[in-house]
Order: sequence, then structure tokens, then C-alpha cells
Amino acid sequence: MESNISVWTVFIAASITALCTGLGALPFFFVKEINKQWLGIGNSVAAGLMLGASMGLVWEGAQMSIPRLLVGIVLGLLLIIGARKLLEGREEVSLGELDGADAVKILLILGVMTAHSFAEGIGVGVSWGGGEAFGSLINIAIAVHNIPEGLAISLVMIPRGTSVLKASGWSIFSSLPQPLMAVPAFLFVLVFEPFLPVGLGLAAGAMFWMVATELMPEALEDVRNSTAYSAMATSVVLMLAFQAVIG
Repeated sequence: MESNISVWTVFIAASITALCTGLGALPFFFVKEINKQWLGIGNSVAAGLMLGASMGLVWEGAQMSIPRLLVGIVLGLLLIIGARKLLEGREEVSLGELDGADAVKILLILGVMTAHSFAEGIGVGVSWGGGEAFGSLINIAIAVHNIPEGLAISLVMIPRGTSVLKASGWSIFSSLPQPLMAVPAFLFVLVFEPFLPVGLGLAAGAMFWMVATELMPEALEDVRNSTAYSAMATSVVLMLAFQAVIG
């Protein structure tokens, strides 16, 4: 494939998309105290953002290959269930200030968002293979899209005692696969492109599982059903509208 675009251009552009994920923690610099009710609302909003993102992934993957998308969704469900089983009952698990059940939940969410970033990294690399204009457009869209994903991570981490800076750092960490996968996907577009719907499905399936079995059940323990579902539904609509605008 002949191209005037350098590998460094792709790597730097994809690295910027990863750094944008950390911006999702910025609102918490202005929030001093988070009580239990806000923890429930935060879980609901995070669930809505993840559900909206996963719907976008399913739609994108369906345009490429429905069978491969479905394979990815099943793989995503199996992988996250396997990871949950592996971590279940391990009270010694810790992550910075967090330990026990909180640490397990955060590890699962970071794992899900990192898997999501692998698919997005491939998407970035493949898009640059289509030319500078198309690559720049997709890069900007994913960079902006990463901000609410960082917010979703922060909404779960910060109320449980993680500092804003650390939550921002973990958010960026979850997106590191983007620059790492963008370069090989750019260099070997024909090899990576068929795997993109599988990767999108995998991330979507894992997110569906987290929303249904982790975030929403916990939110319902802290706030009324109507509050939790209203916050989730509003976040889903806003996330889908956001994706439509930047898409």
C-alpha cells in the first residue's frame, strides 16, 4: 500500500485520542463531596454511557459483517464472565486505594474499556489507510468520543475513593491500545480489517454484561428504581446523540 502518511503520524494521532480519555475526569475537579445517592446516580450514568457506546459499536459492526459481529459479542460475553469467575471471591485483590469487591469491579470495567480500545485502535489504523482526510476525520471523532468514556470510568472510580488525577490516568491507560493497534492496522489494512467487526462485537458484548450485572444492580441499591433508570436512559440518549453528531 503506497501512502504519503507516515507511521509516526498515525501513532501520534492515535496517542492524542488516548489522552482525550483522561479529560472525562475533569468535572470531578469541581465536585468536593460524593454521597451514597450520587454514587448510585453515577453508576446509572456510567451504565448509560457504556450502553450507548455499545449500541454504537453494534451498529458500526453490523455495517461490516453481522456474523463476525455476533461472534465477537459471544466472545465478549464469555471473556468477561470468565474474568468475573476468576476474580470472584478474591478479597485480596487491590487497585491503588481500592480493594476487595470495589477493586474487582474497577478491574472488570478497565478490562472492558481496554478491550473496547483495541477495536477502536484497529478502526483508527484502518481509517488512515483510506487517506489523510478520512483518517483525520475518524481520529477526531474517536478522540471526542473518548471523553464520555473517560467520564464513565471516573464515575465509577472516584466515588469509591480514587483521586481525580489517578482516575484520569487509569482512563488514559484504558485507551493505550489505540496507538498500539493503530500502527499495525495502518500497515496491514487488509489483514486487520476483517477482524474489526469481531473486535467491535467483543467490546459491545462485554459492556452489555457489565451494565446488566454490575453497574445497574449496584445503582438500584443506592437510589430508587425510577431515578436509576431515568439517569441511565438519559445517558443512553445523550451518548447516542453525541455519537450521531460526531459521526
